[in-house]
Amino acid sequence: MRVAVLAGGRSSEHDVSLRSGAAVEEGLREAGHDVVAVLIDRDGHWTSRDEPVTLAPGEGLLGAGAVFPVLHGPFGEDGTVQGLLECLDVPYVGCDVLASAVCMDKLTLKRLLAFHGVPQVDFVQAGEEGWRERAMAMGLPLWVKPSRLGSSVGISKVTSPERGLDEAVERAVRHDPRVIVEAAAEGAEVECSVLGNEDPETSLPGQIVAHAEWYDYEAKYSDGGMELLVPAPIGDDLLARVRELAGEVFRLAGCRGFARCDFFVAGDEVLVNEINTIPGFTDTSVFAKLFAETGLPYPRLCDRLVELARERHRRERSFEF
Repeated sequence: MRVAVLAGGRSSEHDVSLRSGAAVEEGLREAGHDVVAVLIDRDGHWTSRDEPVTLAPGEGLLGAGAVFPVLHGPFGEDGTVQGLLECLDVPYVGCDVLASAVCMDKLTLKRLLAFHGVPQVDFVQAGEEGWRERAMAMGLPLWVKPSRLGSSVGISKVTSPERGLDEAVERAVRHDPRVIVEAAAEGAEVECSVLGNEDPETSLPGQIVAHAEWYDYEAKYSDGGMELLVPAPIGDDLLARVRELAGEVFRLAGCRGFARCDFFVAGDEVLVNEINTIPGFTDTSVFAKLFAETGLPYPRLCDRLVELARERHRRERSFEF
């Protein structure tokens, strides 16, 4: 079928999205689909084959049977584009409006997980009553992050109680007025990919070994910046626990299609870090590599996501609103 691939976007992750989009286009072609690329430039204009894209509610998108948004960060991964695709009434890959918004906002997601008793890293919102005292009580170092950004953009590590916290919050606020302060977590960084709708399946978990002080933007996207060990060398019981928690977080957040759940594993303890609803999606990105190691090659993975999008669209259109 014809599949429209959306890439680019208005966020600071524009270039990463272009790389993901190009890989998805190739994977879909290998799976036998007719692919039409849609570029969303940095100021928000949509073009396809160098022509402006006209959108009309209820009229779909360029005659596509499904849309594959590969947009990282704000204005693409946060429910905004998902809402637009709902208005166009076209099947689209990935989470719906609510799940996208919840998972994009670290503070909202962590509060949801806390309500359900999911083990996770301690946190506080900068600016709320008593936040400094709570932050200092978590010990050092601390991590200060924009609540609604990805790819480690705007993150600072605070190592001194006398200085650094205010500067870190100011840096994060340049990207997002909602700022989260997190306790440091020891142990291995482990990631697990999830695929499906109501009954998701999980990949073999992999361990991230960053060739840097921490897993920052450069380590994520530079050649040789990180190494992925699959399966993660944490033992069978902990591998099973990671997969169980990945599926639980996926369901609690209302995710559909796909996501990648990130953890810290120290000793026998597994802590949820976050879940990404549109993680990096090249054939060498962690999400796809984990499923490739689980037995699902990249073209088939792309094809399966289109199937899931159409399956969800049919189901949701069966309800009476």
